[in-house]
Amino acid sequence: MTIVRRYLIPLASGALIVAGWLLGLLPVPALVADAAMAAAAVVAGAPIIRTAGRALSARVVGIDLLVSVAFLGAIVLGEYWEAAAVTFLFAIGHALESATLNRTRSALTALVALAPDVAVVFRNGEQCEVPAGSVLTGETVLVKNGARVPVDGTVQQGVGTLDEASITGESLPVEKTVGDRVFAGTISTGGFLQVRATEVGAATTLAHIVHRVEEAQDATAPTQVFMDRFSAWYTPGILVLALVVGLVTGDVFLALTLLVIGCPGALVISIPVAIVAGIGRAAQMGILIKGGEFLETAAKITVVAVDKTGTLTRGRPTLTDVVVLDPTLTRAEVLDWASRAEAGSEHPLAGAIVQAAAREGLSGLVALPEHVTNLPGQGIVVGVAGRTVMIGNPALLRTHGVKGADAATSVAAGLAASGRTPLIVVLDGVIAGVLAVADEVRPDAAAMVMRLHAAGVARVVMLTGDGPLVAQAVGAAVGIEELRSSLMPEDKLNVVAGLRRAGHVVAMVGDGVNDAPALATAHIGIAMGAAGSAVATETADIALMGDNLLMLPAAIDLARSTVRVMHQNVALALVTVVLLLAGVLFGGVTMAVGMLLHEASVLIVIVNAMRLLRRSGPGAERQSPELHRQEKSEKSDKKEMMV
Repeated sequence: MTIVRRYLIPLASGALIVAGWLLGLLPVPALVADAAMAAAAVVAGAPIIRTAGRALSARVVGIDLLVSVAFLGAIVLGEYWEAAAVTFLFAIGHALESATLNRTRSALTALVALAPDVAVVFRNGEQCEVPAGSVLTGETVLVKNGARVPVDGTVQQGVGTLDEASITGESLPVEKTVGDRVFAGTISTGGFLQVRATEVGAATTLAHIVHRVEEAQDATAPTQVFMDRFSAWYTPGILVLALVVGLVTGDVFLALTLLVIGCPGALVISIPVAIVAGIGRAAQMGILIKGGEFLETAAKITVVAVDKTGTLTRGRPTLTDVVVLDPTLTRAEVLDWASRAEAGSEHPLAGAIVQAAAREGLSGLVALPEHVTNLPGQGIVVGVAGRTVMIGNPALLRTHGVKGADAATSVAAGLAASGRTPLIVVLDGVIAGVLAVADEVRPDAAAMVMRLHAAGVARVVMLTGDGPLVAQAVGAAVGIEELRSSLMPEDKLNVVAGLRRAGHVVAMVGDGVNDAPALATAHIGIAMGAAGSAVATETADIALMGDNLLMLPAAIDLARSTVRVMHQNVALALVTVVLLLAGVLFGGVTMAVGMLLHEASVLIVIVNAMRLLRRSGPGAERQSPELHRQEKSEKSDKKEMMV
């Protein structure tokens, strides 16, 4: 709706009111001035009556019906000025309300605007500019400096930097090189990239975000459900009250004034406008909240359970130590045999050992295991090249009665105490050595824990499958004292369920794969680093699109702020109605004044909700330049390892 169309009716009505007032000052019959006022009332009142009629046909008694009855009654009583003033103020208020409500949806509008209309693709040996929606999966898209990326894809060639704030909420540009993922709607701030399209059109991450925000903003929160039920009884109640007052007092105009004063406009809009603004602001920050229900629940979180690997840590374990315990073997031989055994394991730590052996040029990957026996909670037993290799923890040694277990256990304990995960290697029944693998703690993990407490979260619990010593080392590094270690996926579920039974509102933060049972059991399941994952954006109650841990306390703090605004709006709406009703019953408040104050309360409620759109996110402190350089360096190291 254009600005002219939105304000056309109130402007026409206002012009007629001014004309009626001026005619009243001139020596002309009063009937002429009254006709202008009546015309003003009809111009502004006709749309209100039509809306009320449509609502009645759907068996809904709404605000428009109250205003319509009051307007028609004032006309019948000859109170043309009151009829004109009420309908004009209602029309202008409706136009302003529409304009400001559109502002609360500005976050969604901005997201939609991010989708580029055109794309430059490489077809038949030449560059072609085509509609973005016509790009095919597998085609090569060219992203030049200053252009928006039109598809999700993988960089095939080139180096550049992209502003990904629209997707992940990250404030600093991210460097992209061969093999990196890019997302539709992000902006090139330098360089030239050739991108192979993997998701196009409605399948892109941006499209999933827009879809999720649309659904979330339209979803009904529990408080809103209550308010809707309240309004369904309140509006007819005002009609009955006005009728009773009119019959008792014999003052029809007083009864009509009560209809206007009792309009629950601010009350009806108080909840949805806050939810729309809160969810929209969260999306701008790279936080997807599934709907008003989850927004309200997130505001009540008392316990956050955090998975260690991939959440508090980077999820990229690396080999840190090789301690040789068999004097007949060298360090390279211990690592070589370990890598041969781990080549047949799906355990996350196995990759770190295999990659370390490959970097050192060992031949372990040549001979693949003949058989692999997994012993849950202990380790693996592998037959390779005619030898038997066991890798695991002290429990594995005890199970197989391996000699010299005490010395190996002591070494393993020392490594674990320093925050590393020890793996004891046994070759043909003789302890060969102990390897240690560590997953680096994220530099913003400690700040996240501190800010969670500042946001009102009473307890932060770390859940991990690692042993107690590793858990204690990581817990000490990030400031978490409540640790649950040596957990299987079902154990994590039991911990979360136990916290719920104890009366806590629990949020579980994980990667959404092996933590799926615990995520589903928690009141709020939160997925980290969900950008590019359609499953995470669709299934998680809250999806943090980036890997920035500070987005977690920011999400909870925003949820609490949104609920506070909801409560403020409801209180303001109720107080306004009560004061106006008292003013009418005890004198002093006219129909026109009442409508003016009613519309003012509606606008105040909307403006109060719009404050949420100006809330700062993790901001510039999301990632310091030093941390950004560190992550770029790690990224480069990772690629060198792959090569």
